[in-house]
Amino acid sequence: MTARPWWLGAVIYQIYPRSFADTNGDGIGDLPGITAHLDHVASLGVDAIWLSPFFTSPMKDFGYDVSDYRDVDPIFGTLADFDALIGRAHALGLKVVIDQVYGHTSDAHPWFERSRVDRTNPFADWYVWADAKPEGSPPNNWQSVFGGPAWTWDARRGQYYLHNFLREQPQLNGHNPAVQDELIATARFWLDRGVDGFRLDAINFAMHDPALTDNPPAPDDGTPRTRPFDYQLHQYNQSHADIPAFLERIRRLLDGYPGDRFTVAEVGGAQSDREMKLFTRGHDRLNSAYGFDFLYAPALVPALVAEALGRWPATPGEGWPSWAFENHDAPRAVSRWIDPEHRAAFARMTMLLLLCLRGNVFLYYGEELGLTQVDVPFADLQDPEAIANWPRTLSRDGARTPMPWRGDAPFAGFSTTKPWLPVGADHPALAVDVQEADAGSLLWLTRRLVAFRHASPALSVGTLSVVEAGVQLLAFERQAAGQNLLCVFNLGAEPVDWAPDEADRWRIAERVDDGDGWRLTGYGALVAERAS
Repeated sequence: MTARPWWLGAVIYQIYPRSFADTNGDGIGDLPGITAHLDHVASLGVDAIWLSPFFTSPMKDFGYDVSDYRDVDPIFGTLADFDALIGRAHALGLKVVIDQVYGHTSDAHPWFERSRVDRTNPFADWYVWADAKPEGSPPNNWQSVFGGPAWTWDARRGQYYLHNFLREQPQLNGHNPAVQDELIATARFWLDRGVDGFRLDAINFAMHDPALTDNPPAPDDGTPRTRPFDYQLHQYNQSHADIPAFLERIRRLLDGYPGDRFTVAEVGGAQSDREMKLFTRGHDRLNSAYGFDFLYAPALVPALVAEALGRWPATPGEGWPSWAFENHDAPRAVSRWIDPEHRAAFARMTMLLLLCLRGNVFLYYGEELGLTQVDVPFADLQDPEAIANWPRTLSRDGARTPMPWRGDAPFAGFSTTKPWLPVGADHPALAVDVQEADAGSLLWLTRRLVAFRHASPALSVGTLSVVEAGVQLLAFERQAAGQNLLCVFNLGAEPVDWAPDEADRWRIAERVDDGDGWRLTGYGALVAERAS
């Protein structure tokens, strides 16, 4: 019998390097800081860590503007520090997944510096360049995610270059075979250093329509529009039909390495469901896809969960989903979805819910502590999108604040000096050492629930069928290898009395509230196992 790949049903812990732990006193987290705290991560029982970018960068978008794909930025350390991190993680049984940013580089990357010199040099077609319209305006109507036109004029070439994000993030020409070859070589560089997989950042932006066709306007669906980007259907600046062939090249590379190397795509936008399926279809593309079903949802309601899960019905040839309630681009869930008086119960319920979903689970650093979103004042903002669109765009900085390690230490033990972002006012009380001392804390519960998931074939890899998705009650069954579990969640503040048919044949195996039997308190939840 073939062993199950390590990543199938895995729990993966995302670390934002700038904010995890600072060891050199500059107020910015670094790789040695991560290595020093891997024991904490391993104690959660997770399978892997995912590191957000730590590559050489001017940090205009905090590492997502890469100027050297194959080195570590000095603020984070050195390649030797990275090798030490890999060694310690593997010694603790943790796999290591890193970001790869294939859609764009920094404008300080040597490739772009050479590309912009003229139209005939060897790197001339490594980026997306186009002539102005006769009256001098940009080549088409495409808009940047971060606001304003997706084109910037460069006088050296006498052309515009494309950037789907910041102007300092010029778009790579993913159609160019030489560019693809170099990106594949970069992946090989990190695999050879022991990396166990990749998260492919915004991969649906990797290729554009070479004809530069105008995007059509988006119909007004009532959703607030804060950027010109929101006024278009993004049919031509992204999601090109040639992307899957490039992903197949990546998959072939990883399949040549031992140990079930893992690939997960980040896919956002209106076509995300179609693209996630397309990018993970069959056995020659990516292993999984990572969407935004929950990350930007204004409320957590049963219908939302049922709809998201229903998009992955486990039909033959279908890929494997990945889920997250929080990440570096989205507000903390306990601030986004619930009022303060219910946060403790809600955090316990959502932790169980996340770990009961069919697919891979991503936990964001501090989620095991129930960290809240920090209200970062404008003067302290670092996020370029929030600064550009202030005050209409919620800052991503509030979810990137320092990890609190010690409740009574300066800067919560993150650093010995003022951090790059402020420590949340309520975060010292949620610090790791504070929760370590409390066996009833969310930290201890997280460990218990991760172990519960790993011990259950039904939760790790089983099928899922929704039993009920009402106004506030959600129930679904997970089944695998002779195990049948019923997962029940109260997504409201009022208690709920609910029981399945033949309730006496179910044994409650786990719960996170003070309810009795099948009665769920506000934001309560339980998992029951059916007797054979």
